[in-house]
Amino acid sequence: MNQPLAYVHPGAKIAKNVVIEPFTTIHNNVKIGEGTWIGSNVTIMEGARIGKNCNIFPGAVISAIPQDLKYNDEDTTVEIGNNVTIRECVTINRGTTDKMKTVIGEHCLIMAYSHIAHDCLVGDYCIFSNNTTLAGHVTIGDNVVLAGMVAVHQFASVGNHAFVTGGSLVRKDVPPYVKAAREPLSYVGINSVGLRRRGYTTEKIREIQNIYRILYQKNYNNTQAAEIIEAEMEATPERDEILQFIKNSHRGIMKGYFKSN
Repeated sequence: MNQPLAYVHPGAKIAKNVVIEPFTTIHNNVKIGEGTWIGSNVTIMEGARIGKNCNIFPGAVISAIPQDLKYNDEDTTVEIGNNVTIRECVTINRGTTDKMKTVIGEHCLIMAYSHIAHDCLVGDYCIFSNNTTLAGHVTIGDNVVLAGMVAVHQFASVGNHAFVTGGSLVRKDVPPYVKAAREPLSYVGINSVGLRRRGYTTEKIREIQNIYRILYQKNYNNTQAAEIIEAEMEATPERDEILQFIKNSHRGIMKGYFKSN
């Protein structure tokens, strides 16, 4: 249902039961799936691909060109999955030649005033609290929670099921399953509350804790710790995921917490 005071470009492909409120502008080369609600004063620009049953609140700007001086009008996209809620004044920029797209997975909640820059890849079931900022080329796993006013450095990665506390500056990669806090950002334990909510058993959480004790609490360097974890810990999907994350980290993983910090 399109309001007469909204503008929808004839080239946009809008499902029949999408609701578009007054004073919203939808540009050419946009696709919006069934059941999505677009609030007032939203701007959806060229290259947006929005899934089913999403809710986009007033003031959001989706698929504006990247804030990257190297961008040269490439034909790139923003791809947003199903059942995503985007709150007031969120900005999501489309990709550059790096990945050609910015991606938000399914069932995510992006709270007010957050910014997701070009070429970011965000997984499913993520929660970004107010004023979360992702620089370009950031990768966020599934079930990640970034608390209010978190800022993530370009090219950084945050692993699955990680929790980053409010006001944090993420300069290094944050491994899966952990809580990250303090300044500089450091390991402060396992995200046990989040893992229990998602059905992880006490035994599985203990296994993950034991892996991170070797990595962060035994005074080994990362290479030594990874070798010990691989040699001494039973091979499980979680163990292998952690080891692979460490191996693939380009910026290096965050440090453990020491009193000297």
